Amino acid sequence: MRRFFSRVLLCALFGVPVAALLGGCGPQSAHGANAAVGEAVPELQWEALVPTSWDPTKRYRNISLEALRDNDPRAIQMLDEMRAVWDNAPVNVALDGKPAKLAGFVVPLDASPDGIREFLLVPYFGACIHTPPPPANQIVHVIAPAPVKGLHAMDTVYVTGTLKAARYTSADMGVSGYEIASAAVERFTPKQPQ
Repeated sequence: MRRFFSRVLLCALFGVPVAALLGGCGPQSAHGANAAVGEAVPELQWEALVPTSWDPTKRYRNISLEALRDNDPRAIQMLDEMRAVWDNAPVNVALDGKPAKLAGFVVPLDASPDGIREFLLVPYFGACIHTPPPPANQIVHVIAPAPVKGLHAMDTVYVTGTLKAARYTSADMGVSGYEIASAAVERFTPKQPQ
């Protein structure tokens, strides 16, 4: 447990992708094609959602995180502080209102026999299901115009639509910093090498 806390905190604070800790190489590296309505929409990489000036690691640079145990009050306090910083992570305002296509994993917020209409899109497998959730600028709240049939938790999809800077807090799943409403949702298919 001590190792897990240290690894997650180091990952969070020093910019190591959590996917590297989980062994995932999800769709964040995939490249997209044309999107809905026949127009080319730029595919964003998850890193583009994070403002280049945001550095959540400053406060922790001179702290020896390896010396902390999970039950150490200082470790618990640092994790609580990190959670507050992540929940309030700034968004890239240059992307607000822009058309975008983003590949990611599905974390359902609703489900019915007809499918899933509302979900969180996250950059790596297990995000929001395992704790801590990613920073708000790495979670997108997606609302499809109609339920998407056959969609399940952690399925990989492309989401296309207008990216808006909008905070949404979901029970136990984290805080999202972006929203895509009326989103086109399609299954993620890796490109075949030519």
